[in-house]
Amino acid sequence: MKIVQFGDFGPPGQVASWIETDEPESPGNGEVLVEVEAFPINPVDLLIISGNYASKPPLPAIPGSEGVGRVVEVGPSVEHVGAGDRVLLMGRENWVQRKLVPGEQLIKLPSGADIAQLAMLKINPATARLMLRNYVDLGPGDWVIQDAANSGVGNYLIRLAAAEGLRTVNVVRRKELIAPLKEMGGDVVLIDGKDLPQRIAAATGNAEIRLAIDAVAGDICDRLAASLAEGGTIVNYGLLSGNPCAVSPLNVVFRGITLTGFWLVKALGAMAREDIRSLYDKLVEQLVEGVLHVEIEKAYPIEDIKTALEHAGRESRNGKILVMPNGPVG
Repeated sequence: MKIVQFGDFGPPGQVASWIETDEPESPGNGEVLVEVEAFPINPVDLLIISGNYASKPPLPAIPGSEGVGRVVEVGPSVEHVGAGDRVLLMGRENWVQRKLVPGEQLIKLPSGADIAQLAMLKINPATARLMLRNYVDLGPGDWVIQDAANSGVGNYLIRLAAAEGLRTVNVVRRKELIAPLKEMGGDVVLIDGKDLPQRIAAATGNAEIRLAIDAVAGDICDRLAASLAEGGTIVNYGLLSGNPCAVSPLNVVFRGITLTGFWLVKALGAMAREDIRSLYDKLVEQLVEGVLHVEIEKAYPIEDIKTALEHAGRESRNGKILVMPNGPVG
């Protein structure tokens, strides 16, 4: 059986590789044997492998924050899934061909849905939905600002916001991203710059915007703050710039702007199991309806993991990178 493993922290395409290892044993009580059908390469995976994440796993480590698979065999006392079911893997270490999983870490999925889209369901769609829901009480017609709008989370946020009647201001760094994001449903798409707050005000008719979503950190945070109404909230969920969030005291003290952070692991950890199930049931429903969709730039076999990691790290990508560890799924 093939797995992906890294023995040192460093550039993902250099330190991670596939190796052969023993097959998992038959599932014990409460366990499920799953064949992994597809997994995406996310920014969080690259951060973990490079050693730049909030926590570092003991080495050697198997990466993989997401994945979707088929149940091969279930152990005693497992009742909510059975052999042949397609499942969402809610744990980590998913960059493998097969794995034993505690039954409570699996969510049953519809068998007819797009497997590539299902493989990306755990992190980015849930992150986008919870950031839209958990911080500011928004209603149809309200505006939301986000940077890194061309990212996976950004794409989902545009689609989820549109489905709820919210309007989005989407900030990017490249002109060629404007047309695709507008076609996706983004109401306003702007190139970042020092005059960003003035251009946002002009594009939205000086709307009272109360929520900004930030994946970049650094000095764009102050431009987002200046674009918000008094008492507005910035939710940071990433560090693409590599710099600390910078918000002027003028915005914090005198305009009451709040800067807070979002981490999906912490958010899910604070939710009851039935609420997590409800969250993903709704996301699956929207995926099947076509509301949720992200472009796939390329899918690789597990043997090409180094190439896949290098591809995933390119800033110029226009879609997600997937790996099909057991070959194409018919």
